This record gives sequence, structure tokens and C-alpha cells, in this order.
Amino acid sequence: MAEVIGVRFKEVGKVYYFDPEGRKLKKGDNVIVETVRGIECGEVAMDNREVSDDQIVKPLKKLIREATPEDLEKAKKTAEKEREAFDVCTQKIVQHKLDMKLVDVEFTFDGSKVLFYFTADGRIDFRELVKDLAGVFRTRIELRQIGVRDESKMIGGLGMCGRPFCCSTFLGDFQPVSIKMAKEQGLSLNPVKISGSCGRLMCCLKYEQAAYEHLQKITPKQGSIVETAEGKGMVTDVSLLTGKLKVRLDRNRETPPMIFHRDDVKKVREAQPRGAREKTGAPKDTEKPTNKA
Repeated sequence: MAEVIGVRFKEVGKVYYFDPEGRKLKKGDNVIVETVRGIECGEVAMDNREVSDDQIVKPLKKLIREATPEDLEKAKKTAEKEREAFDVCTQKIVQHKLDMKLVDVEFTFDGSKVLFYFTADGRIDFRELVKDLAGVFRTRIELRQIGVRDESKMIGGLGMCGRPFCCSTFLGDFQPVSIKMAKEQGLSLNPVKISGSCGRLMCCLKYEQAAYEHLQKITPKQGSIVETAEGKGMVTDVSLLTGKLKVRLDRNRETPPMIFHRDDVKKVREAQPRGAREKTGAPKDTEKPTNKA
């Protein structure tokens, strides 16, 4: 076990562990730490706690100091420099006629490196662009090509639900999303309806999946036979989120199904596999047709 703090460098970014060096910090404190990119100013997202060694990427880097007012002022000026660098890089991309889109710019806290994030359909030869930018900023230049999901996370926007993107508001990491999740959640399999603004399957399919899997375990499936207060019947329709079931009662199959909550019914028999004959109890005419008038 080791004592760590969790530090985040972006408003909605991954949390990294650091050795607090015996200092007690609370969530929201600003700190100066050393990362693989250099010295950075971040915000404590997780206060002091013990974590197992297998959760730590070694070597565990140590806290340099708590951020001072001077550090915070420097971070503010760095943000202004990033906006200026964005405009400069955009102009240089146009001059070099490169088929790429600049997404974001980051300066390391100590100014030893500038990172330019961009998207492009394929490989881009940006060697001349790097030389040009190095001549302007007089520091180390690094260009990183990112995917469309990362672009949405950096830029932000509104999803089809009318709310800000999940990835830019609270999701720290991207998780694999599959079309199977949409199917299990009863959604339309039309790619347009289940894809986010980035063109990939919506992130909410993943983090809502656990809830749907739990509800599927406790809710009778369509076709199941259940016992209700009004008698036995077959489930004809299911609403997982509300827990409402439409049940066609055996005692009167000609009337519309009645609505019950899953907590108010008892499952008698699971739904039959697709392709199996449904036993509805209705009489079947087995007499062969004849040509007699």
C-alpha cells in the first residue's frame, strides 16, 4: 500500500497518482508536480488515501510543492499564450497547405515544450511546419494527431439529448462501446440515432449498460408467463426503465393487456426461445380443407 493524491491537469481529464511527500491536501487544491512532459500545474481531484501497489504506475513521481499565487498567475498567462499560439499555428497550416485541423494547444508549465493537437484523415508530413513553429516559439515543438472522440472531448458541445457532451463534462477516460449494448438497451440500431456528434457510438451506451444488465435480470422478458393479482398471463411488452409490464391475462385474451409493475408480478415461466411454438391456449383448427360444397 502507498499513500497518494490524485491530480488532474484538465477540467475533465484523467486522474494521475502522485506521492504527496507527507503533505495533507484536499480536493480542489492546486499543486506543482513533475510529469513525463515536464513540470505541470494541476488540481487535486482525489485527496490523500491509501491505494494498493498494483494500482500505481511506477516509479511514483513526487509532489514538488503546493501552487503559490505566483504559480497560478503564471498558469493564467500560459493559457493566454496558448490562445495566441493556436492562431499562429492555424495561419502556418494554411501557409503550408496541410490537410489537417488544429484542435488544441498546450504549453508545459515551465515553457519547455509546446504541444499542438490536430486531426487529419491520414498521415501528414508536418516537418516543415515544425521547423516554422520552432522558429516562432523558440522551444521544443510536438505535434500529436488525435482521434475524433478526443477532439469532441477537447472542444465540447451539445449532444442529441440537449446536454453538454459526457466526455467533456465528467467522463475521464473513453471506454469501448459496442453495437450489442444498443441492442440490449432496446435502442434503434440505426447508426445515426446511436452515434454522437463525433460519429462514434455514444459514450452513454457504456456507462448505462450496467444498469440495463441489472434491470434485465430482475424484469420478466417479453413472452414470459407471470402470476398477477388478476390471474396468470403472458408478458407482451416490457419497459425496463419504468418497470412497467403489459400482461395479457389467460382468463380473457380478447381484452387489451393490463399494466403491472415488475414488483407486483411473479414469474412462473421464462420466455420461450425464438422459433419455439407459442402456447396461447387458443383452439386450433386441425381439420384439413375439402372440396365439398
